[in-house]
Amino acid sequence: MVDAGDTAWMLVATGLVLFMTPGLAFFYGGMVRAKNVLGMLMQNFFAMGLMAIVWVGIAFSLAFGNFGDGGLIGNLDFAWMRHVDQGVGPEAFALSIPFVLFCAYQMTFAVITPALITGATADRFKFKAYAVFIALWLVLVYAPVAHWVFGGGWLAKLGALDFAGGAVVHINAGAAALAVILVLGKRRGWPREGMHPHSLPLTLLGTGILWFGWFGFNAGSALAANGVAAQALMNTFLAASAGMVGWLLVEQVKEGTPTTLGAASGAVAGLVAITPCAGFVGGMSPIAIGFVAGVLCVLAIQLKFRFGYDDSLDVIGVHLVGGLAGALMLGLFADSAVNDVVTHEGLFLGGGLTLLWYQLVASVATLVFSLVVSFAIAKVIDKVMGLRVSPEDEDEGLDASQHAESAYSFGATGSMDRLG
Repeated sequence: MVDAGDTAWMLVATGLVLFMTPGLAFFYGGMVRAKNVLGMLMQNFFAMGLMAIVWVGIAFSLAFGNFGDGGLIGNLDFAWMRHVDQGVGPEAFALSIPFVLFCAYQMTFAVITPALITGATADRFKFKAYAVFIALWLVLVYAPVAHWVFGGGWLAKLGALDFAGGAVVHINAGAAALAVILVLGKRRGWPREGMHPHSLPLTLLGTGILWFGWFGFNAGSALAANGVAAQALMNTFLAASAGMVGWLLVEQVKEGTPTTLGAASGAVAGLVAITPCAGFVGGMSPIAIGFVAGVLCVLAIQLKFRFGYDDSLDVIGVHLVGGLAGALMLGLFADSAVNDVVTHEGLFLGGGLTLLWYQLVASVATLVFSLVVSFAIAKVIDKVMGLRVSPEDEDEGLDASQHAESAYSFGATGSMDRLG
C-alpha cells in the first residue's frame, strides 16, 4: 500500500539526486581550463537527457526486471515503461511508494553514474563519441551491475551489501573511467604542462550542491521516511566532514598548506565512501570511514603520476578508491542494530570475516567487469568513429571545437549571433 509520507520524502529525494548532476557539472567544470568548461558542463547536462530515455526504454528493466532472481541480468518486463505506472509495482519489491516513483528515483542514479566518468576524460573526449559511449555503457555495464546488487542478483544473494551504490555507482564508474582513459590516452602536454583549475569558486559551488543532493542519494535509498533514512542522513554529513578533515591534514603534512580544492575533494571522498555504508552503520563509524577515505584518496591521486595514466580530475583516485574503501570498511562496521538487513555484522562488532569477504568479492567483480566491458566499448567506438578530438580541436578547446561556444566571451560575438 502506498504511504503518503514515504511518497512525499521520495519525491524530494528524487529531486535532490537529480540536482547532483548539475552540481557535478560545476564541480568538474571549475577544475578544467577555461576553454573546456562548457564542454564539461554539456557532457554532464546531456546525461540528464539521454540517460533518462535509455533508462525507461530498456535499462531499468534490465536492472530490476525479474527482481530477486539471483542472476546476472534482468528481463524485459518493464521495457518501454510497461507495467511501471500501475500501482506500487510487483509484490516482490515490497514498496510503500508508487512503482513509477521508484523508477524515477533509480533513474537519477543512472544519470549521474556515467556522468562521473567525464572527470577522468576531461579536455579530450569527442562529444558524439561520448554520447554513444554512455548510452551503450548504461545498458551493457550499469544495468547488469545494478541488477547484481540492487535488483536481487547474484551479489545480493551472496550476501554483499551496498546501501546506495558504492559498487553500483562509484566502483563501477571509477573502473570505467580507467578503461576509457587507457583508450583515449593522455592530454596534450600532460604532465609536463600545468593544467590548473580555472575557477575554484565553481568547484566549491558544485561541492555544496553535491553535498546537499547526497542526502537524497543516501537517505533516499531507505525508500521510506523512517529511522534508517535518518541514520543515513547523519552518517552522510559526518563522513563528508571527516573526509574533508582527513584530506586537509595530509595536505598540511605533505605540502604545508591546506587548499580549497583539497577541502572540496576530501568532502566528496567522504561522501563516496559512506555511500555503501550509509544505512548500515551508526555511532562514530561514519567519522572513521570518512576520515580514512579522505586520507587514502589524497594519497591515491599520486598513483597517476607513478603509473602514467591521465585521470584528469581524479575520478579514479576519489571514486574508485573511495568506493572500494567504503565497500570494504562496511565489512568492518556493519551493525544489525542500525538495520536488520545486516545478517553478518562487521568485524569490529564481532561478526568475523564473512561480510568483509562478501564485500571484497562484490568489489572485485564490479571492478573487473566494468573495466573489461568499458574498455571493449571504448575500443569499438574508437575504431568506428574515433573517441578523441583532433590535436587541433584539443588545442582550441572543447567549447569552441565541439559546441561553437565560449563560456567567457568578454564582449566577443558568440553562438547566439548565428541565430539572429
